[in-house]
Amino acid sequence: MSVNLSKGQGISLQKSDGGTLTAVRMGLGWRSAPRRGLFGRRTNEIDLDASAVLFADKKPVDVVFFQHLVSDDGSVRHTGDNRVGGAGQGGDDEAILVDLARVPVHIDQIVFTVNSFTGQTFAEVQDAFCRLVDETNGQELARYTLTGGGQYTAQVMSKVHRAGNGWAMTAIGAPTNGRTFQDLVPAMVPHL
Repeated sequence: MSVNLSKGQGISLQKSDGGTLTAVRMGLGWRSAPRRGLFGRRTNEIDLDASAVLFADKKPVDVVFFQHLVSDDGSVRHTGDNRVGGAGQGGDDEAILVDLARVPVHIDQIVFTVNSFTGQTFAEVQDAFCRLVDETNGQELARYTLTGGGQYTAQVMSKVHRAGNGWAMTAIGAPTNGRTFQDLVPAMVPHL
């Protein structure tokens, strides 16, 4: 059963049978919103990028994004860049896989972001979502939907963080501006 998260809401990543999740996938999906033009309705291609920033004691120590597909320790992996979105198919256009069992103990938080590399605002995107999936069985655990568009080009989506002996997820949903994950680090800090 999936949970639809609202801004700031958190969930435990404990399995319903009491076990601990070992691998999760953060999926990002979107499509371009149609615009009225001189020759009818059309859409522009929008290049959204998913990134995962690994933090240790509130300091960024590694990042996974379209130009660095695997974390230095190998525990986090990006599946590759999608430059146009999904034309409304509902699947993940970009995904980041996290092997929670392999994340080094000094990493205490992994923050997921999305940014418009081509600079369009989220008002030009529709059906955008971030979701967390149990990678071992494909079950969707949580979904955060970007609603209302807006005149910003990026969002700090969510984070997975250590909670006791396991992990938890918190939906952040903080709009900001930036074309790359480097631009977004200052917006991440208040959510650590």
